[in-house]
Amino acid sequence: MRVIAPSFSLRMISEEVRSIASQRFECLGLKLEFGDHVEEMNDHLSSDIKSRIDDLHAAYSDKNVKAVFAVIGGYNSNQLLTHLDWDLIKNNPKPLIGYSDTTALQNAIFAKTGHISYSGPAYSTFGQKKYFDYTLEYFVKMLFNTNAVQIIPSETWTDDEWFLDQEKRNLKQNEGWLPIYEGRATGKILGGNLGTFTLLFGTEYMPNLKGTILFLEDDACEKFNEFDRLLQALIHQPDFSEVQGIVLGRFQVASEMSKEYIKELFSSRPELNKIPIIANVDFGHTNPIITYPIGGTATIKVSKSGSSIVLE
Repeated sequence: MRVIAPSFSLRMISEEVRSIASQRFECLGLKLEFGDHVEEMNDHLSSDIKSRIDDLHAAYSDKNVKAVFAVIGGYNSNQLLTHLDWDLIKNNPKPLIGYSDTTALQNAIFAKTGHISYSGPAYSTFGQKKYFDYTLEYFVKMLFNTNAVQIIPSETWTDDEWFLDQEKRNLKQNEGWLPIYEGRATGKILGGNLGTFTLLFGTEYMPNLKGTILFLEDDACEKFNEFDRLLQALIHQPDFSEVQGIVLGRFQVASEMSKEYIKELFSSRPELNKIPIIANVDFGHTNPIITYPIGGTATIKVSKSGSSIVLE
């Protein structure tokens, strides 16, 4: 496993978090390596474009590297897209694992090469001292076997700055998934962080939406009105009418995306009322989170009497 920093630098991560994360990888029997430039950091909290490109290319060139992990998210991984050697990536298939800003790279990789990446815990996420079992369970299920994975909601969740205080956590009871429109659908998984996904619109790095189930989430920086217009921008994509369903990750409390507002937001758009939509699923910027394959397949059944999500 090679850890690279396509967005924020490893220098952002405390020694405590690094130690816990590295121990977790060791317990999984995984050998962890780091890119040459992961500790570099400029005024934008990342290294320069060339350093990030060099580390990514080195990871895909090395035959001993079986998977690539992002250190953490950020806001600028899309700077790398025009500089990547897409033939190198296509000829050396290996998953890129992370979430948030890594969304840009993961969906671009699928668009340019057809290879699957995984939206899931970044390297830094593995540094959580407590309440990591659910996240780890679905990471292992998705990456270490070939069976279909049925998602079950977590019992509890947190929306806290765990990296500042590993002992002071704020557990909340999970009220379960929120069905918005009922129905059943199977499709190719695309998406991730909506604010980052929209950066690909109108570019050669944007995957075709035909026959897809979109997994969408956003962080607290995107208040409800910002998510509203980002969703509309997505609906305006020329192939959006071919989308088969939508799965929404859990929103942070500070986003002000209440269940009532989510229902209102989606029910007010006639373009959405013909596809199954379910919300409050365990992924996004709260914890714990599932791991799901960008470019893989999801089958969803949304019903008020009982819903299901199966990933392949």
